[in-house]
Amino acid sequence: MYPLDNRPLDNRPLDNRPPDNRPPDNRSSTFSSLASRYAALISVLFALAVLSAGCGGGQAQPNLESATAEAQPDISKAQPDTSHAGHEEGNGGEHSDEGGGQHQGEQHQGEHSGEHEGEHEGEHSPRAVEIGAEKAQSLGIEVRELTAGSATSTVSRPATVEFNPDRVAMIGPRVEGKVVRVTKDLGGQVQEGETVAVLSSVELGRARSEYLSAQAHLQTARQAYQREQTLFRDSISSEASFLEAKAQFEEAKARLQSARETLRIYGAAPDTLQPAGEREVPLSDFRMTSPVTGTLQKRDVKIGQTVGTQDTPFHVASGAQMWVMIDGYERDVPVVKEGQPVRLTVSGMPGASFEGQVDFISQTLEEETRTLRMRAVVDNPNGRLRDGMYGRAHISTDTTVERALISTDAVQTIGETPMVFVPGDQEGHFRAVEVRLGEESQDGMVELLAGLQPGDRAVTQGAFNLKATLTSQSRSASHSH
Repeated sequence: MYPLDNRPLDNRPLDNRPPDNRPPDNRSSTFSSLASRYAALISVLFALAVLSAGCGGGQAQPNLESATAEAQPDISKAQPDTSHAGHEEGNGGEHSDEGGGQHQGEQHQGEHSGEHEGEHEGEHSPRAVEIGAEKAQSLGIEVRELTAGSATSTVSRPATVEFNPDRVAMIGPRVEGKVVRVTKDLGGQVQEGETVAVLSSVELGRARSEYLSAQAHLQTARQAYQREQTLFRDSISSEASFLEAKAQFEEAKARLQSARETLRIYGAAPDTLQPAGEREVPLSDFRMTSPVTGTLQKRDVKIGQTVGTQDTPFHVASGAQMWVMIDGYERDVPVVKEGQPVRLTVSGMPGASFEGQVDFISQTLEEETRTLRMRAVVDNPNGRLRDGMYGRAHISTDTTVERALISTDAVQTIGETPMVFVPGDQEGHFRAVEVRLGEESQDGMVELLAGLQPGDRAVTQGAFNLKATLTSQSRSASHSH
């Protein structure tokens, strides 16, 4: 029964009506119908997008997204706000999982792609060569491990031959004069003390005259002093006369000594002066003599030419022993020592060598060239070495440094850089490695200071063929672009 109510039945609220009298609710069926239609529409659009992607190279993806975006708001509008909220949250969770899975898949694919690129980076390098195993064999390419050792125990450096300055004389007068006679010509052998030219000097003539005058005055003063000394002893002469004669004698000695020193300064020996009656040469004659034994290397005078004290018109040098000035490197400091034997070779004299030893090593590197100046003294008995010759000084050291060794034929210059080919990860694959070269031995081996170490595998035969292949590949790549 119905609850008691004083109000008429028609005036009761609708909520109190019995269920049998409520109007039917068709919203659920309407939503289901709309969802089914839109689901069918999305399926058709997805199928069209797949067909378009297959034909147009993936250009249908934006259409699919736009179609989904257009259809999604309609579905949301058709969904009730209250009864299907949980259903929307569930769909959102599903979409989040799908998006996260897709992102993880893309990340994994990127990592795999990076690993793949890292594995093959060396093979696709501009310095890489891929020719295959069969072609490598046909080109005669051989790969071996680099051995450790020293290319040579001899340090070979550029050198210049110079005269020994201790045996070179630059001859000039100590007093101004005119050239009267030249006694030695260019290339002539000169002995120590031998005259090379005769000059006439007015100043020297005066000095010699002064010397002769002082010599005569001293003789007169000595006689007067000796006479006064005898008279004073016999009490015949006074003490004043004796002291005056003694003073004049001492003054004459000083004058003669001064004249003698003047002649020595001019280079004229006073003892060679002869008396006036026996003299064969004028007092003004000055003889220029050589202080060393050697060959006349320079003559820069003519007869009648005036030569001053600053001029050195004659050069005499001895070539019996020569200096070898060596340009070393900074890395030679720990291995080169004074006293080590040196063998000099000159390109102009194949097969000839000159022996000596190091007697000087500079403590300072040249500022501009960064070279270490060294000197060796070598004997030149036959005079074959000439001042200014260029050659190579081979210094025998006692230190042996172990480095990677490779044949000189295996080193190829690519773009002005020395390189050595090494095998790649796969058979028949090679790549060029930049190296820094050291000493080279007489049998064609060279040291590798950087780039490769002893025990590394490298191409020892056929490197030139690999260089030609690499050059051809580079040209083809440049033309293709």
